[in-house]
Amino acid sequence: MKIASIVGARPNFIKLAPVDKELQRQGLDHIIIHTGQHYNYEMDRVFFDDMGIPSPDYHLGIGSGSHGFQTGEMLKKVEEALIAEKPEAAIVYGDTNSTLAGGLAAAKLHIKCAHIEAGLRSYDKDMPEEINRVLVDHCSDLLLCPTQTAADNLKKEGITENVYLVGDVMVDAQRDCQRIAAEKSQILKSLKLEDRDYFLATVHRASNTDDKNNLAAIAMALEALGDVVFPCHPRTEKYLKDFGLWKHLTERINVIKPVGYLDMLLLEKNAQKIITDSGGVQKEAYLLGVPCITLRDETEWVETVDDGWNVLVGPNREDIINAVRCFEPDHECQDVFGKGDASARIVELVAKLAER
Repeated sequence: MKIASIVGARPNFIKLAPVDKELQRQGLDHIIIHTGQHYNYEMDRVFFDDMGIPSPDYHLGIGSGSHGFQTGEMLKKVEEALIAEKPEAAIVYGDTNSTLAGGLAAAKLHIKCAHIEAGLRSYDKDMPEEINRVLVDHCSDLLLCPTQTAADNLKKEGITENVYLVGDVMVDAQRDCQRIAAEKSQILKSLKLEDRDYFLATVHRASNTDDKNNLAAIAMALEALGDVVFPCHPRTEKYLKDFGLWKHLTERINVIKPVGYLDMLLLEKNAQKIITDSGGVQKEAYLLGVPCITLRDETEWVETVDDGWNVLVGPNREDIINAVRCFEPDHECQDVFGKGDASARIVELVAKLAER
């Protein structure tokens, strides 16, 4: 039995790691098709190295480009790889352009497709990720939901068959890697950081990076806070420079290159608070029990907000500063994302799908 995983970006790689380990444990033939959506070392290879993921069987080298160009090129080349390999089932992860291309290619070739992280909705169609989620869910054969909210979202859209609440595979990934991170990562030492003496920030969504007013408001808020460590996404760096914000920001906060998963886990775990527009980082903050300030007006991870550990502020300077200074959860996080056994449940269901 052959299973193909289609990945291409940082969030995909993190979800892939525990699934690949489980597929190997069960002795299943696993082919990894990497679109090349993320391609520099800090956004790509470091995750394979840190998390023990085998080198991809296919690296398609798509690179960057407009959404239409990138997704179209991925669709063509993923289709070629799937035709060559003839897997019984394909797995796609999350909500990236690689996810959409993989789901569409599998559906067009009548290869059964499983979507990990199905059912997430922000209900903001200006987000490319929202379009990707909806389309992939509606063309997949197996919907693997991380939370009950996600399953409920699918039901609202008329998707009720082959929907399974399996828990969140990110819990598996985080538990696997926390011990390794504590042993191997030198990031705190290299940056001379102490526990809870800094804020951690990430910014990468187009609605924030590509809008000069939004990016300027976020940059000014980070500058005002001061004690900020900011792993900077390549596209974010580009727009900070294009808008004339880069020099001022780098003089006032600690801007660093993107980091691997192990380093990011330690930075998140030891931060006083996290400031982000990333869905994955919101969830990682919640799982680590670190208060999160989200630079968006909506989130697909509503559970983190409902439980009082995440606050939505949007790209507003004063709101960001006030939330960072004043937002304090008053209770422990609840166990809403599962027990860390999602990958085992996923592989069991995917294997059954492939046998049909």
